[in-house]
Amino acid sequence: MMTDRYEIRDKRFARSIKLDEPIDQLWTGGRWTEGPVWSAAYRSLLWSDIPNDRRLRWDEVTGAVGEFQSGLGCYVNGATLDLEGRIIACEQGSRSVTRREHDGSSTTLVSHYQDKRLNSPNDVVVKSDGSIWFTDPAYGIESDYEGFEAAAEQDGEHVYRLDPKDGSCRRVADDFTCPNGLAFSLDESLLYIADSGGGRYPSGEHHIRVFKVGADGSLSGGEVFAECENGFFDGFRLDNQGRIWTSARDGIHCYLPDGTLIGKIFIPEEVSNLCFGGAKRNRMFITASTSVYTVLLASSGLK
Repeated sequence: MMTDRYEIRDKRFARSIKLDEPIDQLWTGGRWTEGPVWSAAYRSLLWSDIPNDRRLRWDEVTGAVGEFQSGLGCYVNGATLDLEGRIIACEQGSRSVTRREHDGSSTTLVSHYQDKRLNSPNDVVVKSDGSIWFTDPAYGIESDYEGFEAAAEQDGEHVYRLDPKDGSCRRVADDFTCPNGLAFSLDESLLYIADSGGGRYPSGEHHIRVFKVGADGSLSGGEVFAECENGFFDGFRLDNQGRIWTSARDGIHCYLPDGTLIGKIFIPEEVSNLCFGGAKRNRMFITASTSVYTVLLASSGLK
């Protein structure tokens, strides 16, 4: 079944959405929106307009949108919250992963690996043990559009784990062309990572891979979980049933844990990322090209 807003391939998808629910444009006026993160404490959504080097904030109570920060040379991409509700952000401008403290100050968590600068951290997720996992493609150093043009110091585009106890940074995957979004399964035994290499290189990658997570933080496996039907996967999140809701060129695609594509939400702009928010975490916020969209679902998401 297909409408102008949804494509239903499986009845389980129909139970996750509301066919009569509108898809609202929350805000527009950006160049490339990214990095949505929901703060329950402030009942607010934060996101980035990367080329304009600014973060914006939507207040759920008032509906007002304003600048959260701008002009700092950060060019923030992916972001999430740590276990204390602090914002962990991937800064393409400073080529680092940072933490915004409760008093508003910023702490650089990692900017180098083996004494060489990172490329441009892109997306990030925090595990329940406090460890921080992030991808490091080269988007932010390829030109001055989303960062600062510079030569790469790393030998490729890889995935890293930052230890919360001693601050050490460890490379956990080095066989990606262009690692992008990432998220853990419900029990954190699996880590899903997107490879968007086909968007920049002739290698053609446009899939999500799935890895087993070892007790020591190592990764194994890495089989292809899903191939993108339209464009490339970027950011994605899981709901409380373990389903993966991921960005694509034509909107949001929803996959079961076994890799079955069960439906799509169509968005009129190319989607970069998404997150769940609201009191029941059943409100999906979608960053897409110049705009931010939102839709209420019949299912609830994780962070």
